[in-house]
Amino acid sequence: MIKNAPYRFADFEYVKIQYGLPDSMLNSYNSATQEYQYLNKNNEVVKKKLKLTDDDLLYLHRKAMEMGFWNVDNDMTTPREDASEGHSVPRYILEYKYKEKGKKVTLDADYPGNQKMKDAAKTTIEKVLDIINVADAR
Repeated sequence: MIKNAPYRFADFEYVKIQYGLPDSMLNSYNSATQEYQYLNKNNEVVKKKLKLTDDDLLYLHRKAMEMGFWNVDNDMTTPREDASEGHSVPRYILEYKYKEKGKKVTLDADYPGNQKMKDAAKTTIEKVLDIINVADAR
């Protein structure tokens, strides 16, 4: 079954996440470049190299499959009346890239759409952030 899946780990290239407030997405990680940037408790931007192991990446690949990440909408942003509305609501952009295809999802924390889709995207994002934090603590 996994061999025939549209997204195979053998074709995996990278996972990339960016998150923060929509006007300042200061937190990011890219597994291909190993560039990790985040805002610390003192409101300072910290930049460092962070390598995820093959096991970490395989875990994230499998979690995305398990959670149904491939089936969620690409745009899960909340419609806003004007630019100032929702400026304090966190936004997440998660991308999985494979040789032939990829999946990029943008999720606002207050997205009012389908709850199952929101949960699938949110849980996948949480798993990626968990793995990044564990790798950073090593």
